[in-house]
Amino acid sequence: MATEKSSAALIAVISNLFHNFHKLLLTNVLFAIPFALFFALFWLINTVSGLNANYILFLTAIPLFPYYAGVVQVTAHIALGRENVSVLQDFVAAIKDNFLRFLVHGVVFYLSLTFSYYSLVAYASWAQKQGEFYILFAITILVAVIMMFAFFYIPSMTVTFDISMKNIYKNSLLMSFGEIKHNLAATFGLFILFVIASTILFCCTTQVAVIIATVILFLFLMPSVVSFIINSAVYKPMYNMIVENDKKIDTIDKKVENRRNGKMTDTNSDNSKGKYDEILNDIDIDEISDSDEYIYYNGKMVKKSVILKLKKDAEEKENNNGRTS
Repeated sequence: MATEKSSAALIAVISNLFHNFHKLLLTNVLFAIPFALFFALFWLINTVSGLNANYILFLTAIPLFPYYAGVVQVTAHIALGRENVSVLQDFVAAIKDNFLRFLVHGVVFYLSLTFSYYSLVAYASWAQKQGEFYILFAITILVAVIMMFAFFYIPSMTVTFDISMKNIYKNSLLMSFGEIKHNLAATFGLFILFVIASTILFCCTTQVAVIIATVILFLFLMPSVVSFIINSAVYKPMYNMIVENDKKIDTIDKKVENRRNGKMTDTNSDNSKGKYDEILNDIDIDEISDSDEYIYYNGKMVKKSVILKLKKDAEEKENNNGRTS
């Protein structure tokens, strides 16, 4: 029974991938533009300075990471099976809403990547002369794997929930240990993708063919298909861990679908304010329940207590305006 269930889930993921491949391709094109600009900039700095160091090229990840927010947002919606995903709108909205947070994630990712790369290279070299360094080599691999698992969750958690950075990293690290099955599923999917890409490059007989194939693979596979595979494996358990109730996911998803184009902003315009209050009051909240569950609001998952406070403030403003008029 478990095998049949896993097979059905795998078929559903593959079907979803091919059905929405054109959207993933568009997402890659949107991401490729800033990637090309930032990589060219740091490649130029690396070349002109004469350093020729990988840590300079790795710096591309920091300014590029906010654009990865758009990729994660789009692929999360596709992985959940949503219809009529607006790639450009979701991509741009995710960048605007999460720019600073993903900039911080980019710094953390850069430090993790640089530390792991240079540590592995150094310990592998030293271990050939002194075997004890194999222990440090193994520890470094373990740390790198833990950080890789954590970054399966950090981007998706950031674009989905309105929680502190501390809780994002804490929950992600916990899930890097606690959701081994889903982490391994995502890793296996990425491994298959790596094998396919490597096979294509191996079949190229000239350097020009390798360059062309690399560009094509990047446009077709990186990073949207990678993000899609990760979200297909880990998004739902991540979602359920934060919300702490599997049944809530269907209710929240309906709210997301109904309000996916509704951006609520507090402006001085009476019309905007009226629309804002109307949508806020339209959110169905169980005020009797003691649980402080998450509710979709303004593009994020926000705690019920915060929504109740916003509704109370809106009602007070409305009452005050009624008295003055």
